[in-house]
Amino acid sequence: MSQCCDTPKQNLISFDDAIELLLSKARAIPGKESVPLDQALGRVLATAVESGINVPPHDNSAMDGYAVRCADVSTDSTTLPVSQRIPAGSIGTDLEPGTAARIFTGAPVPPGADAVVMQEYCQQQDDQVVIGVAPKSGANIRRAGEDITAGAIILEPGTLLRPQELGLAASVGVAELEVVRRLRVALFATGDELVDPGQALAPGQIYNSNRYTLAGLLRSAGCEVIDLGRVADTLDDTREALLSAAQSADLIISSGGVSVGEEDYVKLALEQLGQLDMWRIAMKPGKPVAYGRIGETDFIGLPGNPVSVFVTFLLFARPFINTMQGLNKVLPTGIPVKAGFDWPRPDKRREFVRARLVPDGSAELYPQQGSGVLSSAAWADGLVVIRENQVIKPGDPVTYFSFRELF
Repeated sequence: MSQCCDTPKQNLISFDDAIELLLSKARAIPGKESVPLDQALGRVLATAVESGINVPPHDNSAMDGYAVRCADVSTDSTTLPVSQRIPAGSIGTDLEPGTAARIFTGAPVPPGADAVVMQEYCQQQDDQVVIGVAPKSGANIRRAGEDITAGAIILEPGTLLRPQELGLAASVGVAELEVVRRLRVALFATGDELVDPGQALAPGQIYNSNRYTLAGLLRSAGCEVIDLGRVADTLDDTREALLSAAQSADLIISSGGVSVGEEDYVKLALEQLGQLDMWRIAMKPGKPVAYGRIGETDFIGLPGNPVSVFVTFLLFARPFINTMQGLNKVLPTGIPVKAGFDWPRPDKRREFVRARLVPDGSAELYPQQGSGVLSSAAWADGLVVIRENQVIKPGDPVTYFSFRELF
């Protein structure tokens, strides 16, 4: 595979080659820490979790009803005396032959019982119960270890810990999990025209939306953000920002300054301080994406336009970050949907257009797809992929990446 392009006249890197190159450079960060279960949400598991117990720990009733011996209920409408009552959290005694035990969901099935008849099919009369149906052996009994057996690995390293994984760990009594330490990401935006919200705009200035978009995206990815704010459009300031970031972070992400303008210094500064391995991708929006390294610190340079920042972070930076965090699954798969739009003018670059699904399951597009129209990202629920030189008509199949999956 060829290295990055040095001039606009050279060929752009294909989207697929760019992803392959980028992920081949990503290295899992060292270091892990133990955190309480209630603080592990969204973290990445570093060490496998083994169950020390069976789940459930004993045969238990799957519902409220009556525990019986099937041999004692060979016909419908059998009347048996109720010999004991077993609520959840209690242990019953051996079931006497020819009797039934009142039992509740989750309670241990008493020795001797081989079925539970749900209470809807029973009618208790004083100290007796009429069993309305003859059960089959094992009916409504959850067996010990049916869900998890002692010694089983229930969570593998590289698992993103969602609420259900935390619940699973809790179900075997695990109170702490070893997780990958948070990735430290230094963030800055270039541009003399940028002003933070809350300040008055002077002529020619704009608010720095990229700072807040990227910080939010990084925190949603579980990163520790080192926010360096705005960097002035000078080579010296850009070099200083990169050097400072390289000393404190695992990864540097910038927005702006990686195009071919006379005031774009990030690419030049990176080449002077380290190495540039990738630049300019055949995609839209977001052609001027750069990757390189300063010492042991990785660098991803994103474009300056706000939609380009948003899209290229999701498609490039997020998978790279996921790989550095040791996640097992880092690339989105997307789903096939029908186009609810016309796309008559294909492009040589792969395009990612802001879209959302409508009730009939087709994808509609935001009417303005410019790279500066950030409102399109807030309106949309995901991205539709339009491949190189592809013409699309309503009803044609397209791939849809939901933001839920991309995040």
